[in-house]
Amino acid sequence: MHEKGAILLFGFGSKNIGIDLGTANTIVYMEGKGIVLREPSVVAKNMKTGEIVAVGSEAKAMIGRTPGSIKAIRPMKDGVIADYDTTAAMMKYFMEKTIGNSKPFVMVCVPSGVTEVEKRAVIDATKVAGARDAYVIEEPFSAAIGAGLPVMEPTGSMVVDIGGGTTDVATISLGGIVSSRSTRMAGDRFNESIISHVRQHFNLLIGERTAEDIKINIASASVEKSEELDDMSIRGRDLLTGLPKSVEITAKDIAEAIHEVIEEIIVVIKETLEETSPEIAADVIDHGIVLTGGGALLKHLPDVISEATKVPVFIAQEPLDCVAIGTGESLKSIDVMRKK
Repeated sequence: MHEKGAILLFGFGSKNIGIDLGTANTIVYMEGKGIVLREPSVVAKNMKTGEIVAVGSEAKAMIGRTPGSIKAIRPMKDGVIADYDTTAAMMKYFMEKTIGNSKPFVMVCVPSGVTEVEKRAVIDATKVAGARDAYVIEEPFSAAIGAGLPVMEPTGSMVVDIGGGTTDVATISLGGIVSSRSTRMAGDRFNESIISHVRQHFNLLIGERTAEDIKINIASASVEKSEELDDMSIRGRDLLTGLPKSVEITAKDIAEAIHEVIEEIIVVIKETLEETSPEIAADVIDHGIVLTGGGALLKHLPDVISEATKVPVFIAQEPLDCVAIGTGESLKSIDVMRKK
């Protein structure tokens, strides 16, 4: 039985996949092929019939622009499943798009702070979506594998994965997580801070997509260095007149808006460092902290974290893909997962 199972797993017919089921984006990694799909984690649903109208990029384009009967939903919130049925339907769509009707073994990553119940929900949703069997791996661990850190060696590595819903911080050694922390201060929280800042200071109401554009273009982790960046013209609805309006916004405004979220992330990094053994702390000073996830692309972030922790900070090579690559790479040891 076991031999047959091994042939099935590693034979020519198997196409096992790793899924980075993120709050903002879902990335699918296929064994032997690498990343085969990258789509926003958004589903557009007809609220009257319950029918799914669009998934992924097509659904994201509808956010904030749907008529009453259609709703664009993000079924993942803060890194965990907020809407079970919609998540299962979304995964089914992505899996069929990448592998057709074959039933693969699937590895899905979850934030490091999730409960057993939340893990079980992910496994169940993946099976409902068509997986033969599903396993979970913790996000910072898969991010470290994807960033090429020596996770299996007796040397400490530290990774900070700033995603859409959660920021996961962990120190890793000998194939396991030594200490970890997870906070809901991440990409979505940056967007919320930008929306509320623009509303308070400019009396302008902007949507989620505009906030995302502002974050990508002019957001900086450092209030001082933000002055080097250009201004940006943004459009929204004037709260006083209720009419459309365009305003000019500076990078300094945005740096001030997200300052609190950055501070919170730094607190979590410091707490994780305080929990580690002196030997691992010494390794982290040698090798530095590695940043992964979309939040790693925030301008001046490595400098700000490095200044606060007195440790060198680097951005991983493909920060957005690290978690998916690590999840896919861990498929190689899927037999270890099965024994677990």
